[in-house]
Amino acid sequence: MSRLNTLGTHATGRTAELFAAVKAKLGKVPNAYDAIGSNSPVALEALLHFDAKLADTSLSKREIEVVKLAVSEVSGCDYCVAAHTLAGKAAGLSSDGVLAARRGTPGGDAKLDALSTFVRAVVGSRGTVAQPVVDAVKAAGYTDEQVVDTIFAITSITFTNLVNRINDTALDFPKAPA
Repeated sequence: MSRLNTLGTHATGRTAELFAAVKAKLGKVPNAYDAIGSNSPVALEALLHFDAKLADTSLSKREIEVVKLAVSEVSGCDYCVAAHTLAGKAAGLSSDGVLAARRGTPGGDAKLDALSTFVRAVVGSRGTVAQPVVDAVKAAGYTDEQVVDTIFAITSITFTNLVNRINDTALDFPKAPA
């Protein structure tokens, strides 16, 4: 049950406009977007723009989903793990690839595995990230631009993770396998 106000089909004004755009793109307004937009249309609009710009970065759709899966798993956001399991598969990740991204285990693609390991290390650390962590992701073939774009992706998913963890957002996607 939501802890934050949700409007759903009762939304008006800018929130209703944003919900219509989301529904046109995704076929529905996911519960997470309902919770965000119902309480702050500014935050939902910023998130939608943020993710649109994320698609223009140096990261592929698969790489973006690896980042979002790794962060969501580390933060314990079951909602985002479920949503990005579907999105990851739509972006071309196999079921094993999705689990590898979430768990930081080998999944058959050394470059994506290195990205997941990097993300998990960054998200799980405090202070300056250790030089060997940065060296490892670069050794796997990631450029400085891609490192910064990875942080951009981490920022996007961290926001939705936090909203969902506070809201205890009800799943409206199939639950991800354990």
